[in-house]
Amino acid sequence: MPHNLAEAISLREEFGSVDDRVARLNARYANHSATSVLELALRDRELGRIALVSSFGAESVVLLHMISVMKPDTPVIFIDTEMLFEETIQYQLDLIDKLDLRDVRRISPSPTRVAAHDPDGLLHLSDKDSCCDLRKTVPLQNALGNFDAWITGRKRFQGSTRATLDFFENEENTRIKINPLAYWAPEDLKDYMINNRLPRHPLVAKGYPSIGCAPCTSPVKDGEDPRAGRWRGEDKTECGIHFVNGKIVRGPIGGPITGDAS
Repeated sequence: MPHNLAEAISLREEFGSVDDRVARLNARYANHSATSVLELALRDRELGRIALVSSFGAESVVLLHMISVMKPDTPVIFIDTEMLFEETIQYQLDLIDKLDLRDVRRISPSPTRVAAHDPDGLLHLSDKDSCCDLRKTVPLQNALGNFDAWITGRKRFQGSTRATLDFFENEENTRIKINPLAYWAPEDLKDYMINNRLPRHPLVAKGYPSIGCAPCTSPVKDGEDPRAGRWRGEDKTECGIHFVNGKIVRGPIGGPITGDAS
């Protein structure tokens, strides 16, 4: 049982259901900038305990930098699927040091479940959805059990099902998702990184505009969709950590997806 169950009940009693809170929050912050939404959300009592979920991927440094400036002790959940590029692991360590991130929680899949379902590390060859579920979705949901809200890097330009994305979303009437960058365009991300002199993931320069696990990520050619290198040749565009209309999304969701899945 999540240790914050009493806090969750208290939030409902004081502020109403998740739906009620999401509606009020979106109305309250409707005309705010991304940085303002994030900074104010970190102090808003209606959101309870908040974590940032970060893949430490191609665009992750933007939210990580914002957090480091506003509240560097914000919990950051990093899912180490044990199949990541070594460059991602090193980039994570470098950013923790450079940005002075004070509470990065590196989460791994259950050794018992891995031994039972993927002892040879080859599950991704036969069932990619099950591999993602084992190594990413389940560990993340377990980690989020201690939080009332989580910050994502999702944006409206990332596909048709995200085209109406709000700053705040109801996740299964359990917790709230915060999407500070919902209204940003690719140029906004690029400008923010340049203006703040932020280090890019080393694989970006090698043709990886979107970075996941090593076995399922390949370089992207000029003119290809930025996520063409994720699960190349598969009928799959998402790892399954997000819900659309109450369902976990793994396959095509109605439009091209660009940038980080997180």
